[in-house]
Amino acid sequence: MNRLAPDADDSRFIRRVILTIVIVAVVAALYKAGDLLILAFGSMLGAIVIHAIADLYRDHLRVPRKPALGLGIATVLGIIAFLVWLFGVQFRSQVNVLIAQTPALLDQLAAYLSQSAVGAKLVDAVQQAYAGSKVAQDVGGLVTGAGELVLNCLLLLVGALFFAADPKVYERGFLLLIPRSKRAAVEDALFDVGSTLRLWLGSSLILMTTMGILVGIGLWLSGVPSAAALGLLAGLSEFIPYIGPTAAMIPALGLAATQGTSSIVGTLVTYAVVRLVQTNFITPYVQNRVISIPPAITVFAIIGIGTIFGLFGLFFSAALLVVIFTLVRSLYLREVLGEDIPKTVHRTLLGPDLTPSPPAEDL
Repeated sequence: MNRLAPDADDSRFIRRVILTIVIVAVVAALYKAGDLLILAFGSMLGAIVIHAIADLYRDHLRVPRKPALGLGIATVLGIIAFLVWLFGVQFRSQVNVLIAQTPALLDQLAAYLSQSAVGAKLVDAVQQAYAGSKVAQDVGGLVTGAGELVLNCLLLLVGALFFAADPKVYERGFLLLIPRSKRAAVEDALFDVGSTLRLWLGSSLILMTTMGILVGIGLWLSGVPSAAALGLLAGLSEFIPYIGPTAAMIPALGLAATQGTSSIVGTLVTYAVVRLVQTNFITPYVQNRVISIPPAITVFAIIGIGTIFGLFGLFFSAALLVVIFTLVRSLYLREVLGEDIPKTVHRTLLGPDLTPSPPAEDL
């Protein structure tokens, strides 16, 4: 006799409860491991950059696939070494001045704004919002533990090298977790994301370069100290659209304040003109042809991702938004609603018998 055995309705209810508990536990675990997931995502971006550079060697210099990948890795390592040398040697004095004076400059800016009632409320709101955010905790942690920052950067770099060495292994492994009937749609979406991220990274590089050059020249003409370092900072900050350049403008305004009113006006004009040029002439012809996300969605999504995942999440927030936007287009609009959205042309990763498809021939 099975008098205590649950009937069909009870069994269904128990399964749903257990499934809900598992989902909640997985979401909680992912939230706790948010920093690690963000670093893994950054490693994937690094692998995409390596393969994009390797493809340039293959397409233009006719280098075989494996040597081209080695050259791509060497190129990325060379770029990283150049940036370290640039900040650590060439711009060392300017960076030291910038780091040493930034806290005092922020205090001066807050005091200046606090002279009016509206400015005082604005400063208080910003300080309260920042003090309770995960970004503030991460920044404080970086100040007291630079070794953790270096370790995370090394982990990101090593992860990028592993992902770049054989990305198909991870792609096939992910697809094997998807039910067979849904696998083709997910595979198409996976390649859509990879293609869009590669194009977006290329367009972002163009925007970062133009931003850095234009801001550096404008600050130099305005007589602002450390114009080259501030221009480089502005260029790198463009990786976080809208939020990054705004934050990079604060130390520029502070250093301009040490030179007089004319430098402050010149700094404001520089950033305003560069933003107008970027928004109206460069971005529409460079990035909007790759993916066009409304500015309001971009700003609030970046703030939201930074709030949830902290400093590293803020740095990769724009790329995460591109992934989310592309998945919505590919999985929901195309596969669920049936919209006519083109797919990225690719070779199938898994054959009918779940064996890996043969790689393409080397050029």
